[in-house]
Amino acid sequence: MKSEISIVIADDHPVFRQGLRQIIEMEPGLKVVGEARDGAAALQMIQELKPDIVVLDINMPNLKGFDVAREIQQQGLKVGIIFLTMYDDERMFNQALNVGALGYLLKDSAISDIAGSVRAVAAGQHFISPAISRYLINRSNRSTVLSEKTPRLNDLTPTELRVLKLIAENKTSKEIAAQLFISYRTVENHRTNICQKLDIHGSNALIKFALEHKFDLP
Repeated sequence: MKSEISIVIADDHPVFRQGLRQIIEMEPGLKVVGEARDGAAALQMIQELKPDIVVLDINMPNLKGFDVAREIQQQGLKVGIIFLTMYDDERMFNQALNVGALGYLLKDSAISDIAGSVRAVAAGQHFISPAISRYLINRSNRSTVLSEKTPRLNDLTPTELRVLKLIAENKTSKEIAAQLFISYRTVENHRTNICQKLDIHGSNALIKFALEHKFDLP
């Protein structure tokens, strides 16, 4: 891990944002390099400042936190993502992990958990507010059950699993190609291989399978 971890904070509530910054900068080795009040500004800061970590409010003007995360993935930006939210919602939690987040904090515990989450995510580890840690266990359990029910899922390559997850997000082959920086034809080949490996048949069967297991995919 780097000796100093650089951080961008994005939240449309200035008092909360400033309080979070103060807590972070009390910790040795952590430095806030930018603050944004909306998603578009946050994305621009990430592009320009290249921080190690971005702390994103889920609900922000212009671009929502999830939209910023998708842009981060699509543009290949190397930054660890921590989401902040007021809502204890398992579907939202799963969506956050699906768009690449390693950290997920409830705002009412953010002050006490933020430093630990930054250090964990900078090290490539998950950090979830203790009050909702069960969601990560549930996700892992569902993934295990799905693998047992569909053993051929383990035969998919990491890229094929990524394609399957993006299909579950209702991405077209063209959109998947752009996000993964591969050709449209390559995506279509991946779709064919996934269908063969999972023994899926029919024009809409792959989309149906992906949507049914959207939050369970490993």
